[in-house]
Amino acid sequence: MTTIDIVAARSLVDQAVEDGKIAGTARENILAWLEQPRYAEYRDSVLEHIHDERWQILDDVFWTIIPFGTGGRRGRMYPIGSNAINERTIGESAAGLASYVKQQESGNGELSCAIAYDTRHNSPEFAALCARIMVAAGFRVYLLDDYRSTPELSFLVRHKRCSCGIMVTASHNPPSDNAVKVYWSTGGQILPPHDSGVIEAVMSTDQLEMGDSFESGIAAGSIVVCTAETDAAYVPAVVSQGFDGPRDLKILYTPLHGVGASAVCPVLAADGFEDVEVFGPHAELDGNFPNVPDHVSNPENPAVFDSVIRRAREIGADLILATDPDCDRLGAAAPLTTDPTADWATFNGNQLGALLADYVLEQRASHLTPKHYVVKTLVTTEMVRRIADSYRVATQGDLLVGFKWIGGVIDDVGPDKFVFGTEESHGYLVGQYARDKCGAVASMLMSELAARVKAAGLSLHDKLDALYWQHGYHAERLMTQKMPGSEGMARMQALMTRLREQPPAEIAGLKVSGVRDYLHGRTILPDGSAQPLAGPTGNIIIIDLDEPGNYVAARPSGTEPKVKFYMFTYVAPEMLADMQLARDEMQQRLDGMQTSLSEIAEAD
Repeated sequence: MTTIDIVAARSLVDQAVEDGKIAGTARENILAWLEQPRYAEYRDSVLEHIHDERWQILDDVFWTIIPFGTGGRRGRMYPIGSNAINERTIGESAAGLASYVKQQESGNGELSCAIAYDTRHNSPEFAALCARIMVAAGFRVYLLDDYRSTPELSFLVRHKRCSCGIMVTASHNPPSDNAVKVYWSTGGQILPPHDSGVIEAVMSTDQLEMGDSFESGIAAGSIVVCTAETDAAYVPAVVSQGFDGPRDLKILYTPLHGVGASAVCPVLAADGFEDVEVFGPHAELDGNFPNVPDHVSNPENPAVFDSVIRRAREIGADLILATDPDCDRLGAAAPLTTDPTADWATFNGNQLGALLADYVLEQRASHLTPKHYVVKTLVTTEMVRRIADSYRVATQGDLLVGFKWIGGVIDDVGPDKFVFGTEESHGYLVGQYARDKCGAVASMLMSELAARVKAAGLSLHDKLDALYWQHGYHAERLMTQKMPGSEGMARMQALMTRLREQPPAEIAGLKVSGVRDYLHGRTILPDGSAQPLAGPTGNIIIIDLDEPGNYVAARPSGTEPKVKFYMFTYVAPEMLADMQLARDEMQQRLDGMQTSLSEIAEAD
């Protein structure tokens, strides 16, 4: 027990600021948690931390207020702190969502909220907390009371016609993290203008009203457990998006310690794939993600496949599928030839998107019209657009980063003509059953495609090369430039300003032909003049190079001091003579782009 009081604590906090042990912003937030009634239950813990002079921890968890972004709130878990994921910050998120939805749907009948959670630490407890808060606010809660996927939550919102939804997950973040993703009645993540309205409601939340216990809510019927019912409806909805064809395929699947087996395995079985093995070392539902590199279960990282590929060679598998902890992203690997014991290689998100786009369009070719469309983001490969052009369907491609924008387009343009949605970070969707990316449907379609090319005596890599010959060779790369330290955010913003106002003359030996500034809606030409730019408004810059199809994009994080650079190269099909030569030359070009961008980012 601590013997310190608030007066003494305030003095110690002031001294810590003077000594440079905590930031001034941390002081303000610490004092708020000590003195404001809404934080009363955390006061003793804060006092104990001050008494023990745990200044580094206090600075980390109080230096700012963890932002509620347009998708939700995500960060490192710690029992106290305005900059941590804990019962208070999670509770504020649920309460703010409830408050805003009530404002929007006043008088429109019963309010309801779908809630699900993944295998991360504290996810079940956070889900129960959110359920109690929503019930206290007058909502009926439809709960998936076991580990389930994000796309199944999106499906549940639509299936039960809920007012909103909450998914407790931090996707593929490290084990230390957790988060809530919030969903609108469409089943998609919240979009403007509702996003800013929810954020305002979250940040103005005072007391957390939780009503009776979780068990009381279930007994009263205000919390409805509907896991089995939802599973029974979700799996057929996903399988209905499949196509007839060969099913002779040996699949090795890894859920990377996440929820994916609850979705992928029943979907593959219902689609006719009988030879599926779940990779044992990754099968355990474990929020520590113990058997993946650096304990980060990200199917975008080729290293997570190393041990899985060794097992695939042992059993003669034809395909490896991997989903992230909440099963909304897909990664895949396949042998370079038709021999499973030979060398294997992974596919990046753009390559999977191209393969799946062509497969779905080919299977639906006889029913397609120019009004049908595919959807992608600005930083997703243009190969998807070129494939869509070859099938004479439209592409909705001027979208900011994030699958929520794809979900929004589906509703704005019309779901009946929607064919396929993809983003470079391994997210894919077909059909109308959800409005978020779905690892289960992507796994099913990838398996169908692999079975088809196997029946034709080809490998998936052969199929990808065939698409390159037809549409041109495309190679992309992602680089994240971190800017640590207290000045990191300022340096990040200064970099974006410099790219807009003083863009480089060349990158990797290619002259810059224009800078697309989506924040200000203009294209800046080499002579300094500007032209209007159609498209979305957001903090993203695309630098076009004088060789068509070669460009780079820069996008700052909204919550961390880092900038993501997306690099794109292209060799037109009529210029392709030697595929390996093109591959080598474009890898060298990507190396040059990365070097140039690193130098630009690190310049004062």
